[in-house]
Amino acid sequence: MREARRRHGLDQAELARRLGTAQPAVSRIERDVVSPSIETLNRIFEAMGETISVRASPVVESPPAGGNQSIAELRADYRDLTAEERLAQAARLSKAATELAAQAEP
Repeated sequence: MREARRRHGLDQAELARRLGTAQPAVSRIERDVVSPSIETLNRIFEAMGETISVRASPVVESPPAGGNQSIAELRADYRDLTAEERLAQAARLSKAATELAAQAEP
């Protein structure tokens, strides 16, 4: 989001004005303090004249290679996390997914 905002020559205050919100709200998203919904991300990118695209793909389980955990093992580990740890992990995954999506778009 930050890269798109900068690409369009916008500061956080201008993007916030376009969204009808306050600059600190934009800052919290960019600093990964909050994880916006897909709908919110779509609104943000539309305010900059862009669209987002989300695509689902099946998860393919493969045997662990080089010490990597299998999907089943990761799910088991997830069940052992506290609610706070799950939220932190979800925020990290959301950020990673957003970065991957940005790299995939031409």
